Amino acid sequence: MDLHLTIDEGRGLTEQIYDQLRDAVVSGRLPGEARLPSTRVLAKSLGVARNTVAIAVDHLLAEGYVYARTGVGTFVNPRAGRVAVPRVRTISPLTPVPLWSGDTPEVPDLTRNRPSYDFRSGIPDDSRFPYSAWRRLVSGAIRRFSDAAVYADPAGPPGLRAAIARHLYASRGLGVSPDDLIVINGVQQALTLAAQVLVQPGDIVAVEDPGYPPARRAFEAARATVVPVPVDGHGIVVSRLPARARLVYVTPAHQFPLGVRMSLARRTALLDWARDTDAAVIEDDYDTDFRFGSRPIDALHTLDDVGRVIYVGSFSKTMLPTLRVGYCVAPPTLLEALRRCRFVADWHGSATTQLALAGFIDEGGLAAHVRRMRRDYEQRRDRISMILDHDFRSYLRPIPTAAGLHLAAWCPDATHETVEAWVANAAEEGVGVQSIGSFAEGPVAPALVLGFGAIPLERIDEGLRRLRTVMGAA
Repeated sequence: MDLHLTIDEGRGLTEQIYDQLRDAVVSGRLPGEARLPSTRVLAKSLGVARNTVAIAVDHLLAEGYVYARTGVGTFVNPRAGRVAVPRVRTISPLTPVPLWSGDTPEVPDLTRNRPSYDFRSGIPDDSRFPYSAWRRLVSGAIRRFSDAAVYADPAGPPGLRAAIARHLYASRGLGVSPDDLIVINGVQQALTLAAQVLVQPGDIVAVEDPGYPPARRAFEAARATVVPVPVDGHGIVVSRLPARARLVYVTPAHQFPLGVRMSLARRTALLDWARDTDAAVIEDDYDTDFRFGSRPIDALHTLDDVGRVIYVGSFSKTMLPTLRVGYCVAPPTLLEALRRCRFVADWHGSATTQLALAGFIDEGGLAAHVRRMRRDYEQRRDRISMILDHDFRSYLRPIPTAAGLHLAAWCPDATHETVEAWVANAAEEGVGVQSIGSFAEGPVAPALVLGFGAIPLERIDEGLRRLRTVMGAA
């Protein structure tokens, strides 16, 4: 391996080399079994006599920090790493601005401590993903990608934009051109870019309440004044929108987290409000590929005839969250600004992943996977709904939902404190479930949110039995 050491004339050269090599071993910067450069190579790189380096290495051998294999080389002893007391670092005077300290929520860790009975929202079933087909497409993309040494277009490769446009037409009836959209790293980046392009510090941004917390954080990061607006059975309450709002963020097809659809009258009222107030609307269509027994509602983007709607979506729910690929369909007046903003943010995403995704869509892999998972998720939703109706009637009143990966249920006779106790006690029994309070800024009636993307059908009964026991004992 290449190893960078520095020496000066202030003290013995052998001592300096020994100290730096030892520090690299005990700190773990040189991992166990790492092979040291030869004494000849080290001596040449430092401009010192080979014997100077050899003496330092001999000391390390004698003390057990490294060991030698005759005729092979010198290697780090894996038992020697991280045995010293860590160096005490000076406390830095640098601190984050208030937005990123204090009460700012921590980044959720969904990679570990997965509940045995996982009813958390927003997590798809990764066990049913066609990994073999995906690996083949990724390998093919690597072989075909001849420009791997150059940077790509921030808007995304033309082939993928064309494939997404076809997918949106087939699945949502959106008549968009490949030139109308930009490929991004998921919905969260789309919100960040839109905020950068449209919002000045202090501008008002309206969001649904309860709603998607990371969306609120994205707008707060743009130094906007974020105003929560209540949601009822028809979607966001348009009459409560601030008159001076610059932008409003909504999830009309499957409101997160309540699961209601925005009625046609409410969608029309929202578009009228945006026209009258000179505001923009971000429509997050995050999981409506999974629709159960009904046609999709017309997207706001379809109803919009004056260019007020920015339509965003991703493949995190339909495929895998770790892919981090999404899209943003915007009016022509914003597209170049969004493209430039994407360049400033991170230039572009993984070209290999994007080319593989284009192939996955064009081969019909995405449509087939969505059809397969739609059947599975509908069975899980129906099973949960049946059990809630039968065994939880005295505790919960489910909110009907016709799409997505979760449902919500009001808790009419409980307090928020009681619901939070249910959630905490359920976790002790291996059941992951969420309260509506974790998604709300203002007052909202107590409710539970139950996802069915991450829990197999055969584990639903036992998971809900444990939840029912916890609720009855509270």
